[in-house]
Amino acid sequence: MLCSEVNKLVLARRYIYNMYKVNTISEIVRNDYRTAEVFKKWGINFCCGGNLSLAETCFHKGLDQRLIEQDIQQVTREVRIPNSVNYNQWPIDFLIDYILNVHHSYLNEAIPQLQEALIAFVPGHKKKYPHMEIVQEAFEDLATVLQEHIKKEEQVVFPYLKQVSSTLKNKEVYGPLFVRLLKKSLNDITVTDHLRIEALLQQLRKETDSYQFAEEACTRHQVIYNQLKEFDNDLVQHMHLENNVLFPKGLQLEKELLEL
Repeated sequence: MLCSEVNKLVLARRYIYNMYKVNTISEIVRNDYRTAEVFKKWGINFCCGGNLSLAETCFHKGLDQRLIEQDIQQVTREVRIPNSVNYNQWPIDFLIDYILNVHHSYLNEAIPQLQEALIAFVPGHKKKYPHMEIVQEAFEDLATVLQEHIKKEEQVVFPYLKQVSSTLKNKEVYGPLFVRLLKKSLNDITVTDHLRIEALLQQLRKETDSYQFAEEACTRHQVIYNQLKEFDNDLVQHMHLENNVLFPKGLQLEKELLEL
């Protein structure tokens, strides 16, 4: 069993070595769009001029190939949560921390990356792809809504829900008064935002044909569509956790606290 796993690891490393040696930069990015950010970091053209292998590019630019490979391995790591995970069983504090550390952190990183990518791509390609101007505008609107939404959750909603949880857990005598005085309308604060977010996502899906790029699309175009698709998927999961798990939990805790 151990020998089998070792052999698989050796074959995987050999495959990666050959990929970096044979495939062009553009091909590497087309195979996995996440590598685009690494090449951008190192000042390597991965689009129309990315016709050299990683080894050749590093040789010509005087770059350390091992460091770039380490960066690539870091961004392409697969971190999966089993489908069997029951989020409803998570304590509300843990669920909030998960949303903060996974989904909010992702948005804070992905939004500026996509904004930068669209600013670099759209002006030079809007004649060929006029719909990309609409895509850029829709994404900017979405980014604005999301940044306001994140701020609202982190400064108002999440601290309130954690306080409700703590007050109920400790059976504080002031619990019912706390809820009556400080109760937040989760529907007004958050669900309304989610409806706006969903509408903008629908617009992005429509304009990009659900992120399906044409066969002749250049590498940079493909990367943007793949990043938008990843962004969409993350938001869907994010809103599901809040709408169907977190907020119902919060409402139930409020109800229990009022009954103390």
